[in-house]
Amino acid sequence: MTQAQAALVTITEKAAEKAKALLEARELPDGALRVFVAGGGCSGYQYGMALARAAEDDDLVLDLQGVRVLVDPESAQYLEGAEIDYIDDIMKSGFSIYNPNATKSCACGSSFQTEGDGGSPRACC
Repeated sequence: MTQAQAALVTITEKAAEKAKALLEARELPDGALRVFVAGGGCSGYQYGMALARAAEDDDLVLDLQGVRVLVDPESAQYLEGAEIDYIDDIMKSGFSIYNPNATKSCACGSSFQTEGDGGSPRACC
């Protein structure tokens, strides 16, 4: 992992523990957490996460707090400097991404716009 890859995204301890628990529960000891950005959402782009068995050929593979995190090159440009967290409170429970590149986000926090490329907004979640 290069220094640039290491700075791409970070993960909080709480999110890392939750990701490890999910990978263990799904019997994916060599699996990874895939983080990506896709078009859509009410602000233009939306975040996505999935468990992956293996990396794709062009994925950036990061080892963060004992969790392999996969980011495709297209998504990397929108996630640079982002932090993956896990929220568990009375209002919501799940992974959240704090993204310094987002200039506008929707109320649910799962979609965003960037300064130079807002994407095509769709109906809110």
